[in-house]
Amino acid sequence: MNSITFLDKLSTTILAQPENELANYTIVLPNKRAKVFLLESLKNQLQGTTFAPSIISIEDFIQEMANLRAIDSIELLFEFYEVYLSVTEKSKQQTFDEFATWAKTALQDFNEIDRYLLEPNKVFSYLEAIEALKRWQVEASKTTTLIDNHLEFWAKLPLYYESFYNHLLNKGIGYQGLIYREAVKNLEKFALSSTNTIYFAGFNALNQAEEKIIKYLANEKKAKIFWDIDELFLNDSYHDAGLFIRKYKKEWKPFIHQDFEWIVNHFTEEKNIEIIGTPKSIGQAKIVGTIIEKIQSKSPNLENTAVVLGDENLLLPVLFGLPASVEALNITMGYPSKNNPAQLLISKLFKLHTNAKQRNEKSYTFYYKEVLAILNHPLIEPYCKVEELVNVINSNNFTFFSREKLFDLYTEKYPKSKSILFELLFARWDDVSGILANLNAILLHLKSQLSNDNSEEKVAKTFLYSIYKTIIKLTNYHEKYNQIDSISALHAIYKQIIELAEVSFEGEPLSGLQVMGVLESRVLDFENVIITSVNEGKFPAGKSQNSFIPYDVKKELGLPTYKEKDAIYCYHFYHLLLRAKNIWLLYNTDNEGIDAGEKSRFITQLEIEKQQKHNLTATIYNAVLPEKAYEPVTIPKTDLVLERLQEIAVDRGFSPSSLTNYIRNPFQFYMQRILRINEAEDVEENIAANTLGTIIHNALEELYTPYLNQFLALHHIEAMEAKIDEVILKHFKEIYKEGEITKGKNLLAFEVAKRNVYNFLQVEKKAIIEDNDAIKVLLLEESLSCEIQLESFDFPIKIAGKVDRIEERNGVIRIIDYKTGRVYAGSLKLNDIFALTPEIENEKIIQLLCYAMMFENHELRKNLDITAGIISFKNMKKGFLPVVIGTGKEAVHVISNEMIEDFKVIIKLLILEIFNPEIPFKEKV
Repeated sequence: MNSITFLDKLSTTILAQPENELANYTIVLPNKRAKVFLLESLKNQLQGTTFAPSIISIEDFIQEMANLRAIDSIELLFEFYEVYLSVTEKSKQQTFDEFATWAKTALQDFNEIDRYLLEPNKVFSYLEAIEALKRWQVEASKTTTLIDNHLEFWAKLPLYYESFYNHLLNKGIGYQGLIYREAVKNLEKFALSSTNTIYFAGFNALNQAEEKIIKYLANEKKAKIFWDIDELFLNDSYHDAGLFIRKYKKEWKPFIHQDFEWIVNHFTEEKNIEIIGTPKSIGQAKIVGTIIEKIQSKSPNLENTAVVLGDENLLLPVLFGLPASVEALNITMGYPSKNNPAQLLISKLFKLHTNAKQRNEKSYTFYYKEVLAILNHPLIEPYCKVEELVNVINSNNFTFFSREKLFDLYTEKYPKSKSILFELLFARWDDVSGILANLNAILLHLKSQLSNDNSEEKVAKTFLYSIYKTIIKLTNYHEKYNQIDSISALHAIYKQIIELAEVSFEGEPLSGLQVMGVLESRVLDFENVIITSVNEGKFPAGKSQNSFIPYDVKKELGLPTYKEKDAIYCYHFYHLLLRAKNIWLLYNTDNEGIDAGEKSRFITQLEIEKQQKHNLTATIYNAVLPEKAYEPVTIPKTDLVLERLQEIAVDRGFSPSSLTNYIRNPFQFYMQRILRINEAEDVEENIAANTLGTIIHNALEELYTPYLNQFLALHHIEAMEAKIDEVILKHFKEIYKEGEITKGKNLLAFEVAKRNVYNFLQVEKKAIIEDNDAIKVLLLEESLSCEIQLESFDFPIKIAGKVDRIEERNGVIRIIDYKTGRVYAGSLKLNDIFALTPEIENEKIIQLLCYAMMFENHELRKNLDITAGIISFKNMKKGFLPVVIGTGKEAVHVISNEMIEDFKVIIKLLILEIFNPEIPFKEKV
């Protein structure tokens, strides 16, 4: 890039010293990332080889001063719990789970108090007084245990703080604030013993401890400080980007024996700034890829290009959206472990085993969805290979089953194979040590299945390694502190570690495109900068109150509030723009949903305070929407399709339901009959309507079969009534297999099935007793067929199907179709047989007339009149609902031979349409 970067300027200053003295300099930077870039800048300006100065991050520098080691937040929590137990009466001690809910917030406040060198007892007594004041009107005799415990907690905070502080000091460890406070105490001693000249470079917002350290060392002529601020921000008293450095320039003058360096003038230089709004985060990821392509078309080298992610969750979408031409890439940020596929697997295992123990400790009862979620997980499915077991669970409606049953099913399906992974996944979780060992073994087994040759498997290994480190950490915490005594406690700690953990990606730090988070961009400069998620709540992060200290108290004590945090983001934002030539600011225009938010104030500020040389454009990118939301699928009738249709016509035949299926949706007919694709079989957790219908059909068939071809008597009906429960239960077991029917919706469905059959028998009983009907059941669930000959075809068309029931009642044949849904008599009325068009509203009539046509020449007809109709179980009071053809007095129930012949003409026309190669199968939407 044309502008000299801040690190180049710093390198020039460092190299102005004699080469043999460079090793006597210590350069302190805001983060570790900048060290690599500074070393590269020094190397580029050096002619020969020399010893480099010591380059260190501010946190490492402070740790050296204090001679203490920083520990992570989870270890701090365990250490704090040990202290808490030691100073709290046994009767009042909380479990680790309860303790952790407030301890994290307390530790955060301890950290802030120490970083800003406040007097802890003064802060805690202030907070205690505020809490007491809230309840000043409550008389001492009327206080509750809850109020007493609450006030006691505030009174004990100073004791917790002091005991914890001393405990950590004795161990030589600490949290950041404690280390800062101790570093300040060691300041004079450090200054006397230090021989190196210290350069503090690129800082913005300093806490009180950092201020004191830097001011003291500068005053003792042991250190110099180099700022990086544009004069526009520094001289504008309202601009948040210069909020902190303005303060230091004004207040530090008596302590600093150097000019205020460096004030630059880069922001007003010529810049191309493109503000792009697009709905949803994924749209931003796509646009980043397009911008990279545009940059590469001008210059293939991307070393001066940075993608800064305002939302770290966008990392994977952005990586997937990058063009294939991006060869070198460096990711300077971690991907959140909570979105890691390996982490999602562990979370599913926690859910499975926790719930299994809660349901039944002894039998260890699994829920099918939780089992399938693990077996179908992308890290498990390729290596466990249990498709047949999954099919058995789905087809047999296993909803809840014991661990033993799961292993029995596995052995039954795979008698000669043993899967270590399967056994590890579903081994009992009894003690914490065993659980951690089990998780460790699962991760190592999965790692052994992955190769280093495949790039996708290498990424999977990276994800696995990240979680493996987390499990090792958990194991170490458990062995060291022995406070994790249950699955729930282990899961709670695991979730806390995962919140902090990140997946680190390898890359070349100095070559190719740089992808980073906001904090990683400090002190770095790029010519092309793409910033995503420039929305309120993301950039800046917005308000978040995770503290016991109220806002007004923070204000009074000089602790940072959201105002200062917003100013920090403001500095980072404008620093990214400072030396850049081409800038793209992407934001989400959607104001609804999880990742929504209005356009960032920083964009508005850029627009309002537009600089003369800034070429600023604003664009809204919307997805290209088609004129139609959905285009129905059209399938042409090829020779192969026509061959398949002929095969159906000659062999199995067209069933009445398949013809009505064609009328309803030709595309569905094509899928089911031509391609033979049916819906995937899933576990039916709640009995579906069609399953309930099948059960009722089968039950009625079994009940009536003993009385076929004989006139029904009252005692026949009573015998059937006595068997209802037994027969319904039998068919539930046959159709619904292992499904749970003893509780919930399924128990209701079971009772509904019994009630439907009982009501049906009551209607039959009434017909025999009150109406003196002579009922003879001729056929049940009988397969019927007939052939139709079309002149244009050299093969017959077979119509075949299964009719629910055919009976002779009072000398008339009744063809009956059972419907478990509600059917109204009006839907079975037709003015004229030729008015029967192949439309969806006529599907029931077409189906019934098909049955009549197939029965026309059956031996059991015996020249009797035929009626056809429906018995609707949800409209049982109406009884038999016949097909009625005609109007007024001419309306008839009987289906004559002439009507059947006329109906054949209609069916022939429908068949011709199905076979017509000019009429494609078109989806009805």
